[in-house]
Amino acid sequence: MRRSIQLTINGEPHEVPADLTIDALVAHLGLIAVRVAVEQNRRVVRRAEWMAQTVAAGDQIEIVHFMGGG
Repeated sequence: MRRSIQLTINGEPHEVPADLTIDALVAHLGLIAVRVAVEQNRRVVRRAEWMAQTVAAGDQIEIVHFMGGG
């Protein structure tokens, strides 16, 4: 059985599997990676770091969606 942890994502509490990377978290949430930016504990996480940067219990995650238009 896989453990889970509590995070706050965009101000809302979420329970997610433990040991997720930012990349895996974005996929777990069903988001398209090229259309979002992620901040972890008030620090922008560069996309190049997503596969190595893990989330931890209590993290504050902000995910911003890029919108097109004109």
